[in-house]
Amino acid sequence: MDSYLGRILKNDLINAYGVTVIPARSVLNAEHLELIRKQRINTLDIVFTDEQPQTPACREMVNGVVEVSKDLFNSFRLTRKVPLADIRKDVVPVVQEISLLPDIFALFEAIQGKDDYTYQHNIGVGVLSTLIGRWMNMGQAELSVLSLAATLHDIGKLKIPPELLNKPDKLTAEEFAIVRKHTIYGYEMLKETTGANSHITLTALQHHERNDGKGYPLGLKEEQIDSYSKIVAVADIFHAMSSKRPYHEAMPFHLIVEQMRRGSFGALDPHVVSVFLENIVKRTVGRDVILTDGRVGEIVYLNPHNIETPLIKIDGEYIDLGKMRDLKIKEISI
Repeated sequence: MDSYLGRILKNDLINAYGVTVIPARSVLNAEHLELIRKQRINTLDIVFTDEQPQTPACREMVNGVVEVSKDLFNSFRLTRKVPLADIRKDVVPVVQEISLLPDIFALFEAIQGKDDYTYQHNIGVGVLSTLIGRWMNMGQAELSVLSLAATLHDIGKLKIPPELLNKPDKLTAEEFAIVRKHTIYGYEMLKETTGANSHITLTALQHHERNDGKGYPLGLKEEQIDSYSKIVAVADIFHAMSSKRPYHEAMPFHLIVEQMRRGSFGALDPHVVSVFLENIVKRTVGRDVILTDGRVGEIVYLNPHNIETPLIKIDGEYIDLGKMRDLKIKEISI
């Protein structure tokens, strides 16, 4: 039933006693699904409308918290102190609220980095990390630390020249070496900040470390990397690949999934990647998608042996992507 998340009920859902359990036009969330299970409602009685949930509120929430975080981050330039308490109070609760929105594809669209990438990226990674943490069944106390650590993961970039961060072209080797220092700068800044525990400081330092030892700044491997850093690394890469940058467009959905899956066997933590991708893909059932040949269809069934090659319905015809190697999902429709 997880594929029902974010979809809109066409009619009231009524239990065996004739009582309306969930009213029509409700956007189904996790609590609704639990209610459906407890009330033993026949899923065959559930009818959805083709209308998609409205997303402006999500975009407004993201834009609002980006502006708040931007002001707080920039206060460091004046005070030379990380405003940890203010970020915990004014930013993290909104990040967690955004991560609870039922339609994750509308959520992904809302958090994409576009214009003010650096600050949108901080919030986007915060939201995605929180989402992953929730899917990994973290408790609320752990989740709060993860949300804060993820939102602060790039704090060290405040010490990097803005012209490098906003450069429209690819960085030179010398410029990239300077930008890489943001991990060390962030660690040093947070080590001096009251209230920053080891997960928060290590996430700033290690979010570019990789399981195969080819990351930076220390070339750490697997068990040497903090567990929160591994989660933030996955969120960081997904957000970067799905966002429009000065030097590249947002990547198609199938390429993001393929590259992250390939990375899970060397660079990224395979368990975190698996939890993240499987929770995304299983929510695609019933969604309209744009294929790489331009056609629009609906995902009707996931291949249990490879959930990334589902069965697509297009004008009454069924296409098995598992048998069509040259045909992929380019985009999930919002």
